Parts: sequence; C-alpha cells; structure tokens
Amino acid sequence: MRDFSGDHRWLSLNTATVRKQGDLVAIIDACARHGIRAIDPWRDQVAAVGLDRAVKAVRDAGLELSGYCRGGMFVADAAHRIEARDDNRRAIDEASALGAPCVVLVVGGLPQYSRPGSVASRDIAGARTQVHDGIAEMLDYAKAANMPLAIEPLHPAYAADRACINTTKQALDLCDALDPARSGMLGVALDVYHIWWDPDVLPQIARAGKERLLAFHVCDWLVPTKDILNDRGMMGDGVIDIKSVRAAVEAQGFAGYSEIEIFSNDWWSKPMDEVLKICIERHRTVV
Repeated sequence: MRDFSGDHRWLSLNTATVRKQGDLVAIIDACARHGIRAIDPWRDQVAAVGLDRAVKAVRDAGLELSGYCRGGMFVADAAHRIEARDDNRRAIDEASALGAPCVVLVVGGLPQYSRPGSVASRDIAGARTQVHDGIAEMLDYAKAANMPLAIEPLHPAYAADRACINTTKQALDLCDALDPARSGMLGVALDVYHIWWDPDVLPQIARAGKERLLAFHVCDWLVPTKDILNDRGMMGDGVIDIKSVRAAVEAQGFAGYSEIEIFSNDWWSKPMDEVLKICIERHRTVV
C-alpha cells in the first residue's frame, strides 16, 4: 500500500466538499494554493461558471481530474426517458471537454425521485431493470467518446431516492452483464461511506480487479449521523477503517487518487482554506 504520510500528491478533492464556500473557479484557485493536484467537479458547479471557463481554469491551474460527477439517474417514466438519455450524453461530452478519466454514475432510485415529474412507483425491481438498460444505452455513447463509466453503489438508505444499486456486488454484476470482456469502459467508483458496512466488500473488491476499479472516495461515518446526506465526517472523525479498504483496492493494482468527498453542513460552514488544510493533514495521517 502506498505511503501517503510524506506528501499529498495522491489527494484529489471532490468539489462538493467545499461547494458552499465558493464557486468552482474559487475552489480550483484554492486547490492550486494548497498544492492539490486533482479535483472531481460536479456538473452544477461547472454549469454555474460555464463549461468553457471551467475547462480554462482547470488547464491554467495544471490540475488533473479524478472523475466527473455525475451521470445516471436513469430511472424515469416513459415521458422522461429521452430527457434522461440526453442528459447523460451531455455529461459525457462535458467530461471529455474537461479531461476527466471517467463519469461517476449515481444510478437513481424510484422514478419520482430520480427524474422529478415522473409518475410515482414503488417498483424497485423495475427500477433496477431500468438502470441496467440505461447504462447499456449510455455505454454505447461512452465508448464512442472513449469515456469510461464508473457505477457508484450507494448505502441502502439511498435506495429509494438516489441509487437502487447498493452493494459492490450489485454494481459488479452490472459490469459483468454489460461489459463481460472487461474493456475498461465500465467499472465502479467505491466510496467508503457507502460500502464500509458491507460484510462482502473485500471479496468483491478482489472480484473487481484493476480493470473495474475506476475511482476511490474517502470520508468517514459519524456516530451518531445527524443527517444521512449532509453529515459525513472528516477522515478520522468516525468509525470507518479507511486504510483497510484502501489496502484492498490497491492490492488489485489501483494507483489513482484518493478522492475526498464530504457532504457536511458542519464543514461547509468553515473557511475553505481551513477545510483544505485539514483534508491534507488527514490524508497524510488517516487515509
């Protein structure tokens, strides 16, 4: 396993971590000040400053990307499925312009939450079928653009509204069904917040192998968690054995960035430079 204690060259910042403190250009400037080499921007943040400006800011700062958040939300009623398809194609186009290595997919839950305005449903099995079909369709467009897709399994608490793919096994089953040749175009983005509890996670990481491991995200699980969406912890403040998960991922040959992604009302209330300094410190000592 790589030793992160001497520097933070393998730290990437998911820009949601400081989304309340400034726009994407301000975040990029702050990363440059702190010697952070990579980011994973969110589409709404890119849209707020404009794609061309975002591309220029990334290039001028000499940053790399560790991913692009997010595509997905495939589940919709019939009236909204073309909208979902076209939105995901735009995500691929934006990721290509920014130089991202993959588009992270949050696949969606039930249609009324995944694509607002859709007719409500309780059919989670049907939702998972739509996810399979939606990724299959998106994958054709992604292959033409040479843009890998990374399915992110989310904690089961999000099954209804954000993602009905909740375990690494479910995500890898989709990969095997849709990309049996392991072309490198379809894999997983593993976030310790969502997978740490899973008793099958380590064998599933081994099953993934290097070809399927496209992104690795870190934060921590607080006890108690006051808000399942917006109360993630800074690494070391919770109960996740982050190093053991990273060791398993790196044992398969993953050598990419450890991406810090913290949705937190607490951390959003602190100055950006303070948050980044603590991210760097914890990356060296905890991750």
